[in-house]
Amino acid sequence: MRVFAHLSDIHLDGSERADARAAAVTRYLRNLQEPVDAVFATGDIADHGLPEEYRRAAELLDLPVPVVVCPGNHDVRARFREALLGEPAGDAPVNTATKVAGVLLVSCDSTIPGKGAGYLADETLAWLDDTLASHDGPSLVAFHHPPLDVGVPLVDAIRQTGEDRLAAVLKRHPGVAALLCGHVHTGAATEFAGVPVRIAPGVVSGSLLPVEPGAGRGWDEGGPLDFGTPPSLLLHVLHDDGRLTTHQRAVTG
Repeated sequence: MRVFAHLSDIHLDGSERADARAAAVTRYLRNLQEPVDAVFATGDIADHGLPEEYRRAAELLDLPVPVVVCPGNHDVRARFREALLGEPAGDAPVNTATKVAGVLLVSCDSTIPGKGAGYLADETLAWLDDTLASHDGPSLVAFHHPPLDVGVPLVDAIRQTGEDRLAAVLKRHPGVAALLCGHVHTGAATEFAGVPVRIAPGVVSGSLLPVEPGAGRGWDEGGPLDFGTPPSLLLHVLHDDGRLTTHQRAVTG
């Protein structure tokens, strides 16, 4: 059994509020009785893509376990790459892969620079296909934008498109245990191309389904409104038989 933490949508913007919520989640991870095998952070790490936002993100995500980060639509590739990956600045898609405890952890860049919506570039899909083919064992694939509608209209309008191309890749690689996403600012579970999809709640704020009171208020300038939701994250248990069990945790202290 392996355990992976999954957080998303930190939106560090220099404010005390965003910083405190992100710090609460990373403090929770540091204080676990046993460390997780790795941590995923699935995008929108910075709110404006500024150097100082990434400097603070690098401090908060300096955890004693491997951390897999992928960019979101609020991130800037060059600064993200420099601050969080220690790589030279560049505008190419930010794609990474590493193996932890026998599991291939893949991060794909689903961003379209300057746009809110997502799309996996042809070069990213080709890289993903080759990377999955090189591994004999379970894999977890992360990106920011979910590749399907999830019932939150404002997010569904800027989800990942071109998903049939991704589905074709996944069908060739049955070892993918789950797709891990963010972007929606609420914890959710669904399925795409026969693969479980797990969407992490937003650290900075939450979103609501249209049937919930207050949902019509939509977004403010900083993203989905808070609605009083505490910062939260997911804990994924990858069982030896390949099943994935997901637990959501709210961080209140």
